[in-house]
Amino acid sequence: MFISAWLSFLLFTNVGTNSINSTSCLFTDEDVLFDFTKSTSCINDWIEISDTERDVGKSKGILVEHKSEQFQRAIFFSLLNPQPNGAGFAGIAYRTKTFDLSSFSALKLSVRAQGESFVYKVILRHHHDESSLLPSYEIFFELPKNEITQQYLLFKDFEPYSRGKRLDPNTTLPLDLKEITSIGLQIFGGVYSPIKQHGTSSLEIDFISAVKCE
Repeated sequence: MFISAWLSFLLFTNVGTNSINSTSCLFTDEDVLFDFTKSTSCINDWIEISDTERDVGKSKGILVEHKSEQFQRAIFFSLLNPQPNGAGFAGIAYRTKTFDLSSFSALKLSVRAQGESFVYKVILRHHHDESSLLPSYEIFFELPKNEITQQYLLFKDFEPYSRGKRLDPNTTLPLDLKEITSIGLQIFGGVYSPIKQHGTSSLEIDFISAVKCE
């Protein structure tokens, strides 16, 4: 469902492993993809995708429901046990529904991070290309500690990766926003990054939306 919003200027921030890029845009429309604050929300279709899919993996990720009589959200709990070189990841993904996001500019996340690590990824896949040998399209972002925040991740800043290695975008097919078949969240050890992470962390999630800028 499309939700009209008051026109307002918002700061879009993308924190990568090596740089920080910021831009502003005019926010117009919003389509809520996942609203974990509603009683009708369901976490059962989210699956774990962690390094235990490989022989030496020791990490763990899980999405759980957190609610009381007057409160509800989802929490992505992670235990990150990387190898000595930083190899390791814990993640979750939704692969039940196909999304057409071609009329939007970015993803919007309302989240709060706590624990030992604060740099996350959003990982998108298209055309049901779920093998780790096929390209995924990823963006890195750093969250403040213990603070509810809204993160805006521009689709144009997602880059192709394969098993943690950045691919040449000039020789890799671009992300097809008309057929997004996997939306994932991941916390990583940093095998190919100057950022090294480990330990237990939590990411509280109110909602994930697609937004349009003009």
